[in-house]
Amino acid sequence: MTAHRRMDWAALLRAGVQRLRLTPCEFWALTPAELALMLGQSAGVAPMARDELDALLAAYPDEERSDE
Repeated sequence: MTAHRRMDWAALLRAGVQRLRLTPCEFWALTPAELALMLGQSAGVAPMARDELDALLAAYPDEERSDE
């Protein structure tokens, strides 16, 4: 079983708003991975392998929009 780390949302919001100059709306629209990257915490994150991308594409294929 893996231990779950709690997110310090107050500190992250403070960093996003004060350090990155994001609006609260922009902050909350980010994923945790996007925020970590913007804060320079991307070290140690492995890029997605091609087979992982293929599996993701198979699970969530693009669909043609009917309004086009």
